[in-house]
Amino acid sequence: MKTKKNQVYNEFSNNLPEPTEKFSDLLKEQPAQRIEGYVTKGTVTDIKRGYVVVSVGLKSEASIELSEFKNEEPKVGDIVDVYVEHYENADGSMVASRERAKREEVWKDIEGQIASGKPIMGEIVDRVRGGYTVSLLGGVQAFMPSSQLDAGPVRDFNSIMNTPMEFKIIKIDRVRSNLIVSHRAVLEGDRESRKNEVLSKLRVGDVMDGIVKNITDYGVFIDLGGIDGLLHITDISWKRVGNPADVYKVGQSVKVKIINFDYETSRVSLGVKQLEGDPWSNLERFKIGDRHTGRVTSLTDYGAFIDLDSGIEGLAHVSELSWTKKSVSPAKMLSIGQEVQVQILDIDTEKRRISLGLKQCQANPWLDYANKHKVGEIVEGEIRNITEFGIFVGLTPDMDGMIHLSDLDWAKSGEEAVKAYTRGQMVKVKILEIDVDKERISLGVKQLTNDTVAESLGSFKKGDVITATVSEVQSDGITVDAGGVKGFIKSSDLSRSKTEQKPERFAVGEKVDAKITGIDSAARTLMLSIKAHELDEEKKIVKEYGSADTGAVLGDILGGVMEKKAKPKK
Repeated sequence: MKTKKNQVYNEFSNNLPEPTEKFSDLLKEQPAQRIEGYVTKGTVTDIKRGYVVVSVGLKSEASIELSEFKNEEPKVGDIVDVYVEHYENADGSMVASRERAKREEVWKDIEGQIASGKPIMGEIVDRVRGGYTVSLLGGVQAFMPSSQLDAGPVRDFNSIMNTPMEFKIIKIDRVRSNLIVSHRAVLEGDRESRKNEVLSKLRVGDVMDGIVKNITDYGVFIDLGGIDGLLHITDISWKRVGNPADVYKVGQSVKVKIINFDYETSRVSLGVKQLEGDPWSNLERFKIGDRHTGRVTSLTDYGAFIDLDSGIEGLAHVSELSWTKKSVSPAKMLSIGQEVQVQILDIDTEKRRISLGLKQCQANPWLDYANKHKVGEIVEGEIRNITEFGIFVGLTPDMDGMIHLSDLDWAKSGEEAVKAYTRGQMVKVKILEIDVDKERISLGVKQLTNDTVAESLGSFKKGDVITATVSEVQSDGITVDAGGVKGFIKSSDLSRSKTEQKPERFAVGEKVDAKITGIDSAARTLMLSIKAHELDEEKKIVKEYGSADTGAVLGDILGGVMEKKAKPKK
């Protein structure tokens, strides 16, 4: 059985066609297939019709466009690196690229530099959305976000375009050939090393040269060549500095003194005024009451700063600028750089403050007016302003006197009397008071006439019964007029009967009889009571018509009297 099977197998084997390729040749081709996707060396075998034919030792050759050999002059026999993309395409030809081989070589160099930690040279070639396009070694394109250009803002972008500079790769994607780079990381790395070097050499009291890097409202940041220091606004000058930008500009060179630094926090405090002597240490030349000529250096809402000497400034408060202009802005009276004469009012060496006055160097118009006019004198002026508490009358071109509302009329209230006056109106007034120290002149209008109310008030006595006319009905009582004198009857005094103690039962114009219970000379008012008058009348009736011994009831007595009064006389 086995013999027959072997015989059939041999006959089948003998009838098979002879193989065209030997097994040994197939084994040789296995390494060739593994070069696909890698860079390998090849030999230029021919150059024709814009193509360079390259053989890598396999049965097929690759035709590469001559344009891929940039800056090269290939010749037959040259050994070049090519990237095998496909070992064999549909036509049986090998597909290879010289340009990609060069790119792979660049990528290897890039990866080598990344491994070494060294920065890579490149140039910014374009500005794109969100950042910049950077060309690295061999023309490899990378992206740099805007935030990775520099630690601070870059004002002149054109100055860095196409300029060789160092970059650090912060992210790499070899599959997608994406690179993200940073120039800021290179600067910060260099800065950190320089910073540590500078810090190790810093000493309080050292004088250094720096460059103004940034200016804020509170001071100036100075680059000391690897580390930034803060020059606070109070350390710029012994004089007052309103805004650091008025003194320095970004990029300006400045000499500074180290006044303090903290190695752990890397904070360095700088000073410029410390390079000079402290002018406040010698104030013997200044005395209270002395007059000096100074220059206006700064103007604020509350006053003017005036330079008396190098580094010594004093403040003239707005109230000390003029004898008469109290609510005028200092900027409307003075200007920066103007020379003025001032008087020293106060010196506080501990707080380093000098108080100055400008008006003290001028004639005092209030004193001059007091020398020319006396209390009780009658003058005339124009109404310049009317306020809720009085009327201001112009006495001189720069001076006003005031009529208080209470000094307008003897009889009327101030709120009522002021309605008769308007701005621009000429009025005659009497001088009531001249206070030079308080810079105030009090005037009066009612004092031009006799006090009729006081005269009338003097004719009344407590306990008198008068007839008055109701002039106003209020919730707590009624106001009456007693021949030009005001009186007031409170609710509880409107009647002896509680049910009739209601102000609303009275009408304006109605006449009432009331007893004077008090006289308020200051308020110029009579205090009246209808209730007290009624009680007095009852006592009179009881005394005249009744007796305690009769046992008669008060109602019976009053009733009888009223009935008797009601009967007509014969």
